[in-house]
Amino acid sequence: MVKEVTAVFPGTFDPITLGHQDLIRRSAAMFATVIVAVAAAHHKKTMFTLDERLETVREVFAFVENVRVEPFTGLVRDFAVGHGAGVMVRGVRSVTDFDYEAQLAGMNRALAPDVDTLFLTPDARYQYISSTLVREIATLKGDVRQFVAPQVFDRLTAKLTG
Repeated sequence: MVKEVTAVFPGTFDPITLGHQDLIRRSAAMFATVIVAVAAAHHKKTMFTLDERLETVREVFAFVENVRVEPFTGLVRDFAVGHGAGVMVRGVRSVTDFDYEAQLAGMNRALAPDVDTLFLTPDARYQYISSTLVREIATLKGDVRQFVAPQVFDRLTAKLTG
């Protein structure tokens, strides 16, 4: 029996990259609803405010009907349970990512046994892209157009030029 499952795809998305977009679109093909949970990121300094990140992700996914974008603070487990999610989707680019994500998945499983974690790897074209590297390259005036959607590139450029 196929169930109507809600999935949560959490992240900071500072900025959202083509790798994120790939994973979210693929998740949207698998689940009835995908909630992109944009973290307030109290633990790190972001380039974009929470409102800017929410706006950008909403703009990128405006035409994908089963993708919603919501902010969250605190434990992602609480967000997932509070939204009735049965799955948390996490992107894994490398063995290093997997080690960290496996630890998080274990903790989340202990905290919310009814929420499974699904690991997805991005398309090979996006395997090496990270928001951190995109921000760093853009800050150093490098061209990041190949790593982000055009509207994200425009927002990055506007942010860095004043």
